[in-house]
Amino acid sequence: MAENGAVGEQDDASDRMNYLELRNNQLAEAIKRVESERHYMEAEILRLQREVKRLKTELDRLRYPPLVVGTVRDVLTDGRLVVKSSTGPDFVVNAAETVEHDKLSVGSRVALNKQTLAVMGVLPASLDPLVTASEIVTRPTVTYDDIGGLMDQIREIRESVEYPLLRSELYRKVGVDPPKGVLLIGPPGTGKTMIAKSVAHHTHATFIRLVGSELVQKYIGEGARLVRELFQLAREKAPTIIFIDEIDSIGAKRLEVATSGDREVQRTLMQLLAEMDGFEPLSNVKIIAATNRPDILDDALLRPGRFDRIVEIPIPSFAGRSEIFRIHSRGMSMKEPVDFDTLAARTEGSTGADIKSICTEAGMWAIREERDSVTMVDFERAIEKVVGEEELAKESLGMYA
Repeated sequence: MAENGAVGEQDDASDRMNYLELRNNQLAEAIKRVESERHYMEAEILRLQREVKRLKTELDRLRYPPLVVGTVRDVLTDGRLVVKSSTGPDFVVNAAETVEHDKLSVGSRVALNKQTLAVMGVLPASLDPLVTASEIVTRPTVTYDDIGGLMDQIREIRESVEYPLLRSELYRKVGVDPPKGVLLIGPPGTGKTMIAKSVAHHTHATFIRLVGSELVQKYIGEGARLVRELFQLAREKAPTIIFIDEIDSIGAKRLEVATSGDREVQRTLMQLLAEMDGFEPLSNVKIIAATNRPDILDDALLRPGRFDRIVEIPIPSFAGRSEIFRIHSRGMSMKEPVDFDTLAARTEGSTGADIKSICTEAGMWAIREERDSVTMVDFERAIEKVVGEEELAKESLGMYA
């Protein structure tokens, strides 16, 4: 009996040891779980503290009083500044210690404290959205090979615009100044805009395109400001080509008797004249303009020093028309040969735009008849349609003239 009791006590002790060991393992796992949760909560508290700090900073920024935009008129010897506020006259003010004084110069745009008018920061120069949007980011894909019948004109333009940008050392060796601008004149549809695009393609220069009518603004001085900012952008992005299409809308001859709108156009023209041949050199900025009304342009715009070369883009000749037909049809599917000389002979007086329209219309005839290739008959029918529509339009214009 005693031996049985001793064995029972040993079993009980072993069970208690196993229980205590199991309980100890459970408590250790619970401690690990609590420690993990503690680390997570500490990290979450730090994240929330950073978020609170960010929100407080954003709230303080939103509560900060608005700043007034001004312009530096003069920098005094004692470090103070003469600024013109957008809300009033000129003021003599101090600049905050956080402002970099080497960036403060006459003409700088600055932010002013609303109460003390102290300079709180320097603002970047502002350009009108119309000017910034006029920059062509994607380089034009048109090349000289896409232009037919204008080899002499292309040569003159390359000598005036492309070579000064790419091979300026030639002009320095010879000792002459390259032309500043080229004026393209000719009927609509002869390729003036295509030539400007091809020059931009081959020079790898910044291409800024504006229509002359976009520079005509409603309020006094706005058009001149646009011209000034246009050339400012061109100088910053140099080498640059500025292409002004339909320049006759702002470059017409100035008259003694004029309305207020005419006088505003004349102010824009005078600013353009000053930018093209003023005290500030254009250097790597070239100007190409186009018009189909050269007879109404102001003489000051046409004189040497502004538009040094006037290049006439004429109606294409017989050889030119044949070449243009080949250019616009080289991507078309044609299973039988097409006599382009015959087509050129039938389209006397047509422009490059007319010939492109004829090629497109020939393709439309093939599509209409569900064919995958264009024939000579399609071109002939296209000529009859396009030329007939032009004659009808001319008759209509004469009827309502």
